[in-house]
Amino acid sequence: MPSIERLGHVGIHVNDLENQVRFYRDILGLTVTDQDEGAGMVFFSARPEEEHHELLLCRGRTAPRDTMMVQQISFRCGSLQDVQGYYRRLRDNEVQIDMTVSHGNAVAVYFYDPEGNRCEVYWGTGLEARQPYLVALDLDRPADDLMADIRKSVQEHGATGYVDPRFLELQNIS
Repeated sequence: MPSIERLGHVGIHVNDLENQVRFYRDILGLTVTDQDEGAGMVFFSARPEEEHHELLLCRGRTAPRDTMMVQQISFRCGSLQDVQGYYRRLRDNEVQIDMTVSHGNAVAVYFYDPEGNRCEVYWGTGLEARQPYLVALDLDRPADDLMADIRKSVQEHGATGYVDPRFLELQNIS
């Protein structure tokens, strides 16, 4: 049976191509690898030496902004510090943050691009945790302290999964 190694790319239609390009290039730090101005297409990669594009933005979105077109676009990071860095960068650029969480097996920041598409930057912890697993995190805390808390939580709830009942209450991010 064939298997998928990793996500190849995601393509989305957008209303304001230039604004979306600035967001994905200047805030998330993706590299523009190709573009066709006439067709209204811009290709991005986090690893241009390995993958021509992982994200494609296309002009011509016709659905209203409040119509959910994409469940999420997820970008894997190499370290917890990278996720924390993105959290600060998103906050400093007044990007709408949805939540900052531990999934036990990953640490993630969920946020919205300028047209309301839900995105995620995450790092795999190397721990095993049954999903769903959702515990709010304060990513301003030191990485070592966060990982100690995550390990303790996974030791307690990793086999069964866990959604912290205080989750929404703890997420006081706008």
